[in-house]
Amino acid sequence: MAASARGSVWEIQPRDVEAAGLAAADAAAFHAALRSAAGSAAASGDAVWAAVAAAGVLRPEHPHALHQLVYYSAYAGWDRAARGPPPYWFPSPTDCKQTNLGRLMEVNGPKLLGSSYRDPISSFNHFYRFSVENQEVYWSMVLKQLAVKFKQEPMSILSTSDRSKKGGTWLQGAVLNIAECCLLPCPSLKRTDDSTAIIWRDEGLDDYPVNRMSLKELRSQVITVAHALDAIFEKGDPIAIDTPMTCNAVIIYLAIILGGFVVVSIADSFAPQEIGSRMGVSKAKAIFTQDFIVRGGKKVPLYSRVIQGTSSKAVVIPAIGDSLGIMLRDGDMSWKDFLSHAAGRSSSYSPVYQSVDALTNILFSSGTTGEPKAIPWTQLSPIRCASDTWAHLDVRPCDIGCWPTNLGWVMGPIIIYSCFLTGATLALYHGSPLGRDFCKFVQDAGVTVLGSVPSLVKSWKAGNCAEGLDWTKIRVLGTTGEASDIDDNLWLTSRASYKPIVECCGGTELASSYIQGSLLRPQAFGAFSGASMSTGFVILDEQGTPYPDDIPCSGEVGLFPLYFGATDRLLNADHDKVYFDGMPIYKGRTSSVEIERVCNRADECLLETAAVSIKPSGGGPEHLAILAVLKDRSAQYDVNLLKRKFQTAIQKNLNPLFKVSYVKVVAEFPRTASNKLLRRVLRDQLAQELSNRSKL
Repeated sequence: MAASARGSVWEIQPRDVEAAGLAAADAAAFHAALRSAAGSAAASGDAVWAAVAAAGVLRPEHPHALHQLVYYSAYAGWDRAARGPPPYWFPSPTDCKQTNLGRLMEVNGPKLLGSSYRDPISSFNHFYRFSVENQEVYWSMVLKQLAVKFKQEPMSILSTSDRSKKGGTWLQGAVLNIAECCLLPCPSLKRTDDSTAIIWRDEGLDDYPVNRMSLKELRSQVITVAHALDAIFEKGDPIAIDTPMTCNAVIIYLAIILGGFVVVSIADSFAPQEIGSRMGVSKAKAIFTQDFIVRGGKKVPLYSRVIQGTSSKAVVIPAIGDSLGIMLRDGDMSWKDFLSHAAGRSSSYSPVYQSVDALTNILFSSGTTGEPKAIPWTQLSPIRCASDTWAHLDVRPCDIGCWPTNLGWVMGPIIIYSCFLTGATLALYHGSPLGRDFCKFVQDAGVTVLGSVPSLVKSWKAGNCAEGLDWTKIRVLGTTGEASDIDDNLWLTSRASYKPIVECCGGTELASSYIQGSLLRPQAFGAFSGASMSTGFVILDEQGTPYPDDIPCSGEVGLFPLYFGATDRLLNADHDKVYFDGMPIYKGRTSSVEIERVCNRADECLLETAAVSIKPSGGGPEHLAILAVLKDRSAQYDVNLLKRKFQTAIQKNLNPLFKVSYVKVVAEFPRTASNKLLRRVLRDQLAQELSNRSKL
């Protein structure tokens, strides 16, 4: 197959190049350059493609059909089943040492990994495992790379002494204001008051220069809004934001947190009922919104949706100019009137410093399966998301980051902190990101880190929106939210001279991605190259048994609970029940699967067993219950004898401290159509039975 892959590129003829859209006068020269690059490579598809991409034979201005011809020809004989998805981007042995993680590894790798350390690429897997197994060391290093300034330093990086906190206690004793960290000069990141904090442009002004706001100007505007908030609200009040992702939205977001209030994030696409449910769950005292949303030259009502959804006070920002285009409801106020409450106040401000686990932002799940989960972000969450973009998207102080999104979705806060805590500049387009005007903004703003969702890329590609534009300043691309299309991503990376696309998959609860790409690993279209730094997980089969790390498999992801920045509570649901109930326990802690394996061998009469944990009605530690199915369903068996046998087997083979609290023989276990054991159903049934018994 390797020979046929090499042959397929060699079989490309000048007429094929012409058919792909290149002019006849240029086809011969391109064909010669292609053969020269391919001829220097080994006889495998990835080597041929790597040589062609490195030689710069394909350029952004070439027709997409030509990029398709060469890429798909190079990998025509690639065996995906045996080798996985074909890589399109490869880390450079030289450039890798200039990445954020590469620099960290070059300085600390020999000390941490000893003689096994070689370089950032070949030692990456080893360093990743070190970050999972030595989280205190990893996070103590990463914190020094970010603009995180503590009012009171943490007593420790991680404490696991509180067994009730499955995710551990992080940065215990630390006091700070994370919004202040975004607004102060930071010498280590070469950020001064004169550094550009935000670049933006309003839709319809696409032929005008982009606007720039310095760090000093941003801080001044945030302070003004914080003073106005103090004049109207009480410290700790939840205050919602339901606007497009504009400069004002970012200013309001930071001001709420700087002043010791709590942001309630609501997407500007929501209907009145969805707005109302989120306002109700969060108990928000007020909501910032706009009169309209301007998209594609059209004005879409927003304020009217807000007032249908909530009776809370609304502060309304004009979408265009300084005057509102609507009449306000009694009790609501214009942006101009709101800012007047800061008149005469000091140009300085005293941030509200709080513990690192203080609530700063309430975000929500999509709510597609019921009431949206209200997910609280603490001051740990911004640190986590910024550290992940620092490590995986390699965001640096010189970068300009742009990711079309909204504060109602997790990427809104993530892009704010990912820029401001790494020293990068945030780029915002006040308008629709679907067309050429946005793509031109990417060029004019000099964006170096561009994020997207696959549907956006599809729109850009379908409209040929980057035609004639220069995206070569982009050095990293990111994508999340949906499954990527291979050909759409081929188009995207080709517009930026084949820069890496970092696929990200995570969750609001994690404040980050648990699996994503890395600039220290080859990248393949529509694929994740590994787990996020310090993130441990396993792939579980249908019985909840983890697959070995080194074999291809298909199953469900189970994350290790020790996770910096992940939420440890929900405001309107039982966090443990939602995220932990029914999950096996892995390595160092005994799992249900391990208990069942031991119990299945405790007596020859047993067909199978199921181990579940039950919360006692009066509180306290969970109790271990074991249900058993006998080979002879009609047989009678002494459950007390069975309990003693289970206890002996567990203490001998697993943990001498484990105590079996309850044993029951049942006819069969509830299972899915695919024969997966429904542990949660078992546990709920047993809990109900024990509750009824307790009442009797």
